[in-house]
Amino acid sequence: MTTLALIGAGGKMGCRITDNLVKATHPVHYVEIYEKGIRNLEKRGLKPTPQSEAVSKADLVILAIPDIAIGKVSQEVVREMKPGAVLMVLDPAAAYLGQLPEREDVTYFAAHPCHPPVFNDEVTLEAKRDFFGGVAAKQAIVCALIQGPEEHYELGEQIAREIFAPVMRAHRITIEQMAMLEPTMAETISSMMVTVLGEAMEEAVKQGVPYEAAKDFMLGHINIQLGIVFEKVNPFSDACLVAIEYGRRAMIREGWKDLYKPEKVYEQIDVMLHPEKLRDLKLEG
Repeated sequence: MTTLALIGAGGKMGCRITDNLVKATHPVHYVEIYEKGIRNLEKRGLKPTPQSEAVSKADLVILAIPDIAIGKVSQEVVREMKPGAVLMVLDPAAAYLGQLPEREDVTYFAAHPCHPPVFNDEVTLEAKRDFFGGVAAKQAIVCALIQGPEEHYELGEQIAREIFAPVMRAHRITIEQMAMLEPTMAETISSMMVTVLGEAMEEAVKQGVPYEAAKDFMLGHINIQLGIVFEKVNPFSDACLVAIEYGRRAMIREGWKDLYKPEKVYEQIDVMLHPEKLRDLKLEG
């Protein structure tokens, strides 16, 4: 059986994974050093295992910790891992920046949830309100074998399916492609645009539109717009196409797709892990 070590088991992300792993058949060592996290484990009837003990016994180690800490923590963890073991990271950032330590006899694997899709067949209230996934709503995941033997991909995907369950499908991609999906597509672009949608609604409210009317109007139209763009349910009207072009010229700078260039992806991740660098970046154009 595959023995697991979950680092950060009592944290925000770790608790969601812990709740799934307690249902699995694998032996699991839960590692947590912070008092709040330890209390979260106690609520689940679990006791933390010291990191060195857990890692040295594990066939697969999961880092459920913030991206900014992965570089430092991985140095400690990888040093204690046994030959042939697998280190799983849940975000491509640290691996893409080359922050994982060099050790050829340890496998590096990355997995990340896609989160439950907007268009789904969920019927229970619990699943409908499970926006992040890993509880009741089905989601897809993406996986990448960064280094190590090919047979370790299957093991990594299997564990990823368990920690992010229920999983409807898994996509195998490269770590470079995962970095393009997050942060570039999902955070730099998509999350930014969604915050602008929220600001647009708030501006309408400031101009006198009742809040509930503005919210209903915005969310209803977003639903249609997503259906048109991603499900091809209907084309935009001619008048709407004109408005779209007007908005594009007013709000979107030329060359924004350069964000997908490798050097720009690297820059985005570097700034995310070192927020102080954002102050000095020249992004206006």
